[in-house]
Amino acid sequence: MRAQRVRALLMGGQACVFYGAAEFSRDTDFAIIADAANLARLRKALAELLAEPIAVPPATLKFLRRGHAIHFRCQHPEALRMRVDLMSKMRGVDPFAKLWRRRTTIALPDGTRCDLLSLPDLVQAKKTQRDKDWPMIRRLVEAHYFQNRAKPNPAQIRFWLRELRTPEILSELARRHPATCRRLISTRPLLTDAATGKLEELQHALLAEESAQREQDRQYWLPLKAELEKLRHAK
Repeated sequence: MRAQRVRALLMGGQACVFYGAAEFSRDTDFAIIADAANLARLRKALAELLAEPIAVPPATLKFLRRGHAIHFRCQHPEALRMRVDLMSKMRGVDPFAKLWRRRTTIALPDGTRCDLLSLPDLVQAKKTQRDKDWPMIRRLVEAHYFQNRAKPNPAQIRFWLRELRTPEILSELARRHPATCRRLISTRPLLTDAATGKLEELQHALLAEESAQREQDRQYWLPLKAELEKLRHAK
């Protein structure tokens, strides 16, 4: 991807590993910008990987811009059977231009640089209907909290108050930073329970929040899944 200058951001399970929340994944997931020039560079990279399309839809701007995931399987000996999944548009996630500006860049041991979705954007992208994503969100935010809690900056405190899913930690944080907590209650009402230490009520509210997000994701995918079914039948 970097050799062909593809505008792409690593996300999914492998990005989670970089952020300290280990997840086994056979896939390499990228968010990419959907324009003609980037798609041409992407096709060169996929050709070098001997990547073959799997399933539907085809890798066109039309389907990327509608929010579909495009799937490939690599046949290159150094990436044999590795699946590559590509998306350009995700529910509740900002457009690619904003994601690119907020990206995290990490240098690997061999000097290769890797561009990732920022942690807040990765967490947002993980708010799906899939069972495996919600424990991962919890681990991602907890790992960030424990890495930075000694000297947090205001942006980190706001991020934790918006995204922590562990009642005890969220309640402790809310009581340590009451002013910030009060300002965020309008966007996350369950912080009222966190601030008053009502852990049982907070746990129920967190489950309700998760359930609402799962249902929103299910509704988002209904027309896209219907479109995929039509493509499968046509194929």
